[in-house]
Amino acid sequence: MCLVEDFKGRSKNWRISMISFKQSESYFKDRIGEDTNDIKKVWETFKHFCQESVEGEEEKEILVQCGVYDFTGEELFHFDFVRQFTVYDEDEYSHMEQLHCEFLFNPTAELSNIVIEEWSMDFVDLDDFFQHVENLQEFKFPLNLKAIRLEIYQEEI
Repeated sequence: MCLVEDFKGRSKNWRISMISFKQSESYFKDRIGEDTNDIKKVWETFKHFCQESVEGEEEKEILVQCGVYDFTGEELFHFDFVRQFTVYDEDEYSHMEQLHCEFLFNPTAELSNIVIEEWSMDFVDLDDFFQHVENLQEFKFPLNLKAIRLEIYQEEI
């Protein structure tokens, strides 16, 4: 058992065990729970999840991206938090997978002008990365809006 703080700053005892990249989607969904409308809460949970170790992970690769795209067949504003995993079969590179935590919005005039693509590998550590992202006006604006829906999924890329 390990004493850690949850997203609200409360201390809790959690059993810490390393998860595999295959378990990351269900593990993350369990961490979020039912309250998926609170973007700030989901962001805090995502940040904590990014600090956790995943089996075989050599480097934490985190991406925050947003913009208007038609990936779903209709133009929507995508506010996407991504954790990327490089997968090895024994010592050989196999493939990459991305776990997406993606809020979708109707593309208003304000949202249509927002585009972000920030990778954690461009920063000294995750704390610097998260601080940088949270200081971006383009990141702050969607945090206070109501999304159409949240999609959490993992895909091979």
